[in-house]
Amino acid sequence: MKIEEVQSTTKTARIAVHTHVKGLGLDVNGTALPIAAGLVGQEKAREACGVVVDLIKSKKMAGRALLLAGAPGTGKTALALGISQELGGKVPFCPMVGSEVYSSEVKKTEVLMENFRRAIGLRIKESKEVYEGEVVELTPEETENPLGGYGRTVSHVLVGLKTTKGTKTLRLDPSIYDGLQKESVTVGDVIYIEANSGAVKRVGRSDAFSTEFDLEAEEYVPLPKGDVHKKKEIVQDVTLHDLDASNAKPQGGQDVMSMMAAMGKPKKTEITEKLRTEINRVVNRYIDQGVAELVPGVLFVDEVHMLDIECFTFLNRALESSLSPIVVFATNRGVCNIRGTDVLAPHGVPVDLLDRMLIVRTMPYSVEEMVQIMSIRAAVESIEVEASGLKALGEIGARTSLRYSVQMLTPANIIAGTTGRNSVTEADVSEIDELFFDCKASARLLAKSDGYLK
Repeated sequence: MKIEEVQSTTKTARIAVHTHVKGLGLDVNGTALPIAAGLVGQEKAREACGVVVDLIKSKKMAGRALLLAGAPGTGKTALALGISQELGGKVPFCPMVGSEVYSSEVKKTEVLMENFRRAIGLRIKESKEVYEGEVVELTPEETENPLGGYGRTVSHVLVGLKTTKGTKTLRLDPSIYDGLQKESVTVGDVIYIEANSGAVKRVGRSDAFSTEFDLEAEEYVPLPKGDVHKKKEIVQDVTLHDLDASNAKPQGGQDVMSMMAAMGKPKKTEITEKLRTEINRVVNRYIDQGVAELVPGVLFVDEVHMLDIECFTFLNRALESSLSPIVVFATNRGVCNIRGTDVLAPHGVPVDLLDRMLIVRTMPYSVEEMVQIMSIRAAVESIEVEASGLKALGEIGARTSLRYSVQMLTPANIIAGTTGRNSVTEADVSEIDELFFDCKASARLLAKSDGYLK
């Protein structure tokens, strides 16, 4: 008999560049801890971002902007992701890159506006009357077919629902019986029926039947608490872009001409300002009635110097709008031309827009901080690295760049594996450093020779 070890079927998460970032790593007072939540160093920048998170949570930063400025590889994107992690999953976070706005189908300002709307959430609270419980009786009552013939039709259906407080028998319309059949409801299932629409939802099987079979693919739920007839509050999270997109699609007819027109349409249609204004009016009415609540999210624009003067003038207006998210920009440029003009400006952003921003500067990492970052990355990628190997990687990072030393981890692990070792040593790191060139070394080589072509 052959016995093999079976690999675990648990999901393995894909590891990305910023997988290790779990937050901003601040204590209760908002002071940055030296190493926490996957971030190392950058204490001033992290504390500044912590203040921004508090402003966002108190809803006092709508329409303002934050600029993360610093050299490449100093953790600007990591800080933006840290802000999104601190805000939690319910607050919309929409990342984009400055070069995304250039499209042959849609205007630049339309792409920006679409992302602005994606970053604004709407939490709609709805109060519904429902009948909820475990099905203890399900009896369809039949009568003679009124149209004659030998067939019989369902006149009504009797459903008994049980909760922890008691049992109630309901006499339901035949159309609701169709809903019960579609959901494959049987005795012992936990269901709820909406009182105003008659919609039926099967929640799962009652946990009283959990020992019925040794193995099956059912989800067991506890017996509902309270009365059978109750009011239930349902919370739905949507973004303003979802509302725009659902209302922008034209509802064509069933005739051939409508179908041909729909097929001939371009893939992407612009959403008009008139439609957006109409949706804003409806949203504001919901907010005034207390039915909905606005959740201003975060729009993260990386490489903001890639936007041109038209986009910047549009951003001036968009940031002043009543429905505006918190915008976080990031750039690694110093003084350079504003795209589309010959004007020099700090960070490649017009001065009037810079005036509206809070600017956070990220500083280059020291060798010790780079060593700490390398150990965190090695733990995330499940690679064992000896202390001497980490020190060597930190020194290479200081000489070249942090990104280059992070990229060396996996190749060094492969070299260690070929020699039959489980941990990466200093020798493996130096061998990989000899095999590959970083951008500075490659540039020096090109400067010595006159390019590759003679």
